[in-house]
Amino acid sequence: MTEQSILANSNITFYGAGSMAEAILRGLVEAKLTEPSRLTVLNRQNAERLRELSQAYSVIPAIEDNHKLDALRTADIIVLGMKPKDAASAIGSLRPLLRPEQLIVSVIAGLSISTIHQLLDRPQPVVRTMPNTSSTIGLGATGISFSESVTDAQRELSLAIFNAIGMSVVVDEPLIEAVNGVSGSGPAYIYFMMEAMIDAGVQLGLTREAATALTAQTVRGAGEMVKLTGEDPAELRRKVTSPNGTTFAALEVMRQFGFEEGMNKAILRCAERAREMGEAIRAEAASQQRQ
Repeated sequence: MTEQSILANSNITFYGAGSMAEAILRGLVEAKLTEPSRLTVLNRQNAERLRELSQAYSVIPAIEDNHKLDALRTADIIVLGMKPKDAASAIGSLRPLLRPEQLIVSVIAGLSISTIHQLLDRPQPVVRTMPNTSSTIGLGATGISFSESVTDAQRELSLAIFNAIGMSVVVDEPLIEAVNGVSGSGPAYIYFMMEAMIDAGVQLGLTREAATALTAQTVRGAGEMVKLTGEDPAELRRKVTSPNGTTFAALEVMRQFGFEEGMNKAILRCAERAREMGEAIRAEAASQQRQ
């Protein structure tokens, strides 16, 4: 069965209309995996944003309250894309609306499957994901985990959605925070490195335009080398590092400044922060249940 036929008859409602929701619906529309008329977007109050998405992709904006409720009740898949601070109250409001077979797909950092179940007070089929911002150009990397009640057909549906915006890797849920640390926030690490490379190029006399073009192509080429050759990055690095050569000299300075240790600690801290955000949502969920 093709990805197109898998998704063709599914009604998908996006609860939250931010950049990640836009990346997903754009991928689905541009890949012609489903008709735009089967995609509905809603948020709390920014009707203008919904109209922008409707104009750009011909999806259905749910602006009025009754339309929002209808979109949530009739959806086969609900994609949760609200901000983490709004997640507990928004998901709690879904409880009286859902049918047992509806699939919940979360793109919210830190939000665990168990917290979603706690907020819904039922073992709803849930797919927890961690995409990244490169999804907006169809080159995303997404980690995916499934709750026990997700069916084989629902697994295929969710994988088809995220493969439409890049590539996806299925992991056990405790590893989603690791995905967040490596790839979820990963583009920002690369941009930070690129900033430094561009600034150094300017210091050496290049125009900013030339330094930016050279840096962007270098990063792109290095990523493609790893992907296309299948070789370990360490081996590719060794191949371009002649003893006492220019690359060797540069890497020695990076080691002196603790580049490897800094990157490692940054990724660990990112994963830790995702867990902290998840605990905050869990605590709010527990508070709601006590009320």
